[in-house]
Amino acid sequence: MKNFQYKIKEEEGLHARPAGLLVKCAQGVSSAVTIACHGKQADAKRLFSVMGLAVRQGDVIDVAVSGKSEDADARTMEDFCRKNL
Repeated sequence: MKNFQYKIKEEEGLHARPAGLLVKCAQGVSSAVTIACHGKQADAKRLFSVMGLAVRQGDVIDVAVSGKSEDADARTMEDFCRKNL
């Protein structure tokens, strides 16, 4: 399992648009991707699960990537976060 943390810079947090983009990115990798924030966890491949975390600007999310290609998939997810969130 590969883990990383990311501080959300997006002004509105993970509202519908950025959450949808995050889910699309997560669905594009073969590994399981889980996001945790505020003591709750969400499957990053499910939009309502991600939006249910109510992540706001300045919150730090913990991302866990687990699978056969977790190294490459974790890099993909981290790059996405830096460029879009």
